[in-house]
Amino acid sequence: MTRVRQVWDRGLPTINAWCSIGSPFVAEIIAAQGFDSVTVDMQHGALDYTDLLPMLQAMRASGATLFARVPWLDPAHVMKALDAGADGIICPMINTGAEAARLVSYMRYPPLGTRSFGPTRAAFAHGADYAATANRRVLAFAMIETAEGFANLEEIVATPGLDGIYVGPADLSLSLSNGALAAVMDREEPEMIAAFQKIAAACQARGIIAALHCGTPAYAHRAIGWGFRMTTVGGDTRFLSAGAAAAVAGFRKLTGQDGSGAPGGY
Repeated sequence: MTRVRQVWDRGLPTINAWCSIGSPFVAEIIAAQGFDSVTVDMQHGALDYTDLLPMLQAMRASGATLFARVPWLDPAHVMKALDAGADGIICPMINTGAEAARLVSYMRYPPLGTRSFGPTRAAFAHGADYAATANRRVLAFAMIETAEGFANLEEIVATPGLDGIYVGPADLSLSLSNGALAAVMDREEPEMIAAFQKIAAACQARGIIAALHCGTPAYAHRAIGWGFRMTTVGGDTRFLSAGAAAAVAGFRKLTGQDGSGAPGGY
C-alpha cells in the first residue's frame, strides 16, 4: 500500500511536492525531505520520459508515493509513466465524465481497463506480484481546471475507479473568470474559494480524494479545512529560487550593499 493511502486511511491529510527540473539529484533531494508524495511534472516541467524514469529511481528510497503529471489525456503517456514505476497519474484538462473514464481505463489492466501489459520497471520497483496488485495500487487523479470541467463536476467525480480530483487553481481561475483573473495560486476571491469548496464537497460525497495546488503551508492548511485531503506546497523551482533569493537578500542587508554594481553599491 502506498504511503498516501496509509495516511488517508488514518483520516489525515497528505503533503505533496512538485518536481519540474529534469534532474534525478534534485528529485532525490526533494523526496528526502519527508513529503508524503512527490509529483514529476511532464506537462509543464523542463523534462520528458528520459528524465522521469531516473527521477523515479532516485526517489524510490524515500518511500514517498510517486506521481507523474502526464502532458495530456493520452494512453501512451499514461501507460509509459506507469510502466516506469509511477504510483499514480495526475492528468490535466479533464472536462467530462467520458474523459475521466478514459483516464481510468488507460490505468487499469483488463477487465477493468485497457492498459497494455508491460511493466518494464514497475515490476522491479513494486514487486513480482505487480500484475496482480496494480489495478488496486495505482492512483488516478483527474485535474479540474476549466469552466467546462467545473460544470461537469458531478459526472466527473462519479466516474468508477477514479481516485481523486486535483485542482489546478491558475487555469481554473483563468477559465472561470474568462481571463479576468491572473493565473496565480492561493486565491482569495470569494467566488474561487466557493468553487474550491464545491469541488472538495463533491469529492467527499463520492468518497474520493480532493487535492489542491497551493503556494504556502498556511493556504494548504486552510484548504484542508475546506475538505482537501492532499495539498501541494511548493516544488523544486520555487524552493530553489526562494532559498537563493533569501540568501542574497540576507547578505545585502547585513553588508549594506544594494547589489546594483553602481558606485556605493559595493
